Amino acid sequence: MDGPHTSGPSTGAAFQPLVDALLAGDHKLAAAVAQRLIEQGCSREQVVTDGLEHAMGLLDDKCTVESFNLLEIMLVGRAVSAVVRVLYPDGYAPAEGRAIFVIATLEGDVHDLGKNIVRMVLAGKGFRVVDLGRDCPVDDLVGAAQREGAAAVLVSGLISPVVSQVRKLRPALRACGLAHVPVVAGGAALKQLRPEALDVDYVAENAFDGAHYLERHVSGAPAA
Repeated sequence: MDGPHTSGPSTGAAFQPLVDALLAGDHKLAAAVAQRLIEQGCSREQVVTDGLEHAMGLLDDKCTVESFNLLEIMLVGRAVSAVVRVLYPDGYAPAEGRAIFVIATLEGDVHDLGKNIVRMVLAGKGFRVVDLGRDCPVDDLVGAAQREGAAAVLVSGLISPVVSQVRKLRPALRACGLAHVPVVAGGAALKQLRPEALDVDYVAENAFDGAHYLERHVSGAPAA
């Protein structure tokens, strides 16, 4: 990621318009503000840290204190994605991003709303997320994890038949020498089960809960 620039705005008020646009879910304004910050000399790292991460933290706090407003999260997520496209029009380079995750909805499940929200939240926190889409075979997900050097594998499932696919994931990772890569599951069908029932490392209650776990994992902090 870019190193910090000393010539442009650093922290605080300069990034407030971006934070406000993100929290309002105004993707066009957020993208325009991000472009202006870059033109003024801000690094991409600054925009991610002082803009995207700060906004996602405020949304996280709001959802924790009040309620998990799905529409609001979707709108903010769309705005985050617009800013990420401004910062990385060709996608993250392999060496960029705080860490690389691969994510998919496994074969048999064509629902991807929850997966998309997770991807947006993680992108907003500065991670590179390789999205394999929905109805994804286990072997494709494992192959991507190996190819990308993923720090974690994320799976989403809305319907119960996908549970059997999730249980195939750990043995498939182990067979490719990726037993050390943690698996995080989420979604309506999966969060009703304990990690040991799915053979995964963590079952997230929602996108922010999963992001917190992954941040702890990447930083080496003990699980809460």
